[in-house]
Parts: sequence; C-alpha cells; structure tokens
Amino acid sequence: MTAAATPKGERRRAALVEAAAKLLVEGGFDAVRHRAVAERAGLPLASTTYYFDSLEDLVAAAVEHHGNAELETGRRRLEELATRNRGVQAMVELVLDMLLGPESGDEEADAEAVLLRYERLVATGRRPYLRPLMRTLSAQLNELLTEIFARSGTPVREAELEKLVALVDGAVVNALIAVDPAPRAAAARMLQAALDGS
Repeated sequence: MTAAATPKGERRRAALVEAAAKLLVEGGFDAVRHRAVAERAGLPLASTTYYFDSLEDLVAAAVEHHGNAELETGRRRLEELATRNRGVQAMVELVLDMLLGPESGDEEADAEAVLLRYERLVATGRRPYLRPLMRTLSAQLNELLTEIFARSGTPVREAELEKLVALVDGAVVNALIAVDPAPRAAAARMLQAALDGS
C-alpha cells in the first residue's frame, strides 16, 4: 500500500475506509467496489488504488474499521450500564446490540440490518484473507460480552458465553427463515429465557 504519510493522505485514506465500511453495512461485500467507495467518499476513483493495493485490502480495512467502531460503542455503553442501570433487560439489550447491531426504531429496517449482518458474517467465511482479522475481532467481542455479563451480575464462563451466542444466532436464523419481521425480539426472548433459567 502507498503510505498515507501526509495529513491530507491520512484524511483521504480514512474517508475511503469509512465510505467502504458504510457500503459494507448497507449492501454487503458486493457493494464495496472501487468506484462506489470513491463516489461515497467524494474522491477520485484512482485514490482507491493509490491508498490500497487491492480491493481485498480496502475491504479488510472497512471490516476492521466497522468492527472496531462497534466494539468502541459497546465499551462506552458498558460504562453507562455500569453507572446507571444494571438490570437484566439493559444487559440483554446491550448484548443484542453487540451481536445484532443497534436498533433504529424502525422494525422493518432493523430486520433488514440483521439480515445483512448475518449475510456479511457468512460471506466472511468465504474470504480467507479476512479470517485472521475476524478471529481478532471475535476475541475482542467475546471479551466485551464477558465483561457485560460480569458487570451485570451474571458472570459467564467461556463455554457458557459460546452457548448464549449460539442461542442468539440460532434464534435469529430461525426467525429469518420464517420471515419473522422481528428477529431481534425472537433472540431477546431466547436469551432472556436462558438467563432466567427457564
């Protein structure tokens, strides 16, 4: 990659990464193309190949940017949770935000966002160049989820966390298969029931 050694170069590279991350969230991997990213960032098409050796490099930077932004948001929310409401419902909502993304208030848009998120996660497996990054982001997410449960008075071991995440994933996938307009609600019910021991 050509180094973005100047402040202007760093700003341009950051704008391209942010544009690519937004396209990734909105439309999946197929939406991240050199021309689309350049247009979204308001930069010349050539800038994508100047700052990134390949489309794979750009996609990896977008995935990393988006993943780190979600983790940072989760960390901030955890601090708020720790100082205000430690209730189970608040914990469930934060866990679901970390696993499914935040709610927008529009049930249809939220269901579409969850569908796109899961499509992205599955598609990541078909991109070997992303596997090391995804392992790192996944480990950081698991650490954050473990901390969320611990600070909410429901500490979980690694194996328990794995089961809870699988439970949420299963509930979401089943809801998506059934064309349920509220996959998040299905996941919330299952997670709540598991935490209540019922």
